[in-house]
Amino acid sequence: MFRKILIANRGEIACRVIRACKDLGIKTVAVYSDIDRTALHVRMADEAYNIGPPPSSESYLRIDRIIDVAKKSGAQAIHPGYGFLSENADFVREAQRNGIVFIGPPPEAMEAMGGKISARKIAIDAGVPVVPGTIEPIKDFGQALKIARDYGFPIMLKASAGGGGKGMRLVEKEEDLRSAFDTAKGEALSAFGDDSVYIEKAIVRPRHIEIQVFSD
Repeated sequence: MFRKILIANRGEIACRVIRACKDLGIKTVAVYSDIDRTALHVRMADEAYNIGPPPSSESYLRIDRIIDVAKKSGAQAIHPGYGFLSENADFVREAQRNGIVFIGPPPEAMEAMGGKISARKIAIDAGVPVVPGTIEPIKDFGQALKIARDYGFPIMLKASAGGGGKGMRLVEKEEDLRSAFDTAKGEALSAFGDDSVYIEKAIVRPRHIEIQVFSD
C-alpha cells in the first residue's frame, strides 16, 4: 500500500482520487496552477504545490515540474486522472526513471493505443471496422479541405492526442472548416501539448456503445 500519492490533475477527477485515498488512509499531494490556487482539490489534499501559470502547457503538462513535486513531497506514486498527461508515455518513463510508480498502463501500451491515429492503425491492421478517415496527421488546411471534400460533409476533426471531447469539431459545411481546423488544433495544443489532428467522416445519429476492459 502506498503511503502518499500525487494527483497530477485538477477538478472533479482530482477530488474523487483524493476521497478514495482518504478512505484508504493514503496521504495526498495536489498540484495547481496560479488560477487554481483556491480550487477544491487543493483544499482537500494533505499537501499542495504550485506548478506554474494558468496555461496547461506551463503547468499541468509540465512533466519536469510534476516529477519535481513528487520527489520533494516524497510521493511514492502518481495518479494521472484523465486528460493532461494521463496518456503520455514520456511522463510514465520519467516517473519510472525517478523511482515513482505510475498508476496506469505501461508506456508501451500508451504509445500503441494512447493516440487516436495510432489506435486506428492498429484496429485496421487487426481487421476491426473503423469509421472512414485518415491514418496520418493532417499537415495543413489545404490538405484538410481536400480530404473533407473527398469524404463529403459532415466530417469530424479530432485531436490525435485528445480526450474528453477536447480538440474535436463537427464540421457540417465547407465554409466552417477553416475556423474549426484552427480551433481544434489550438485547443489540442493547449490541452495536450500536441496539435496533431485527423479527419473522420461524421456519423449522424450514432449509438455510443462502450466497453471497459480492465486487466492486471
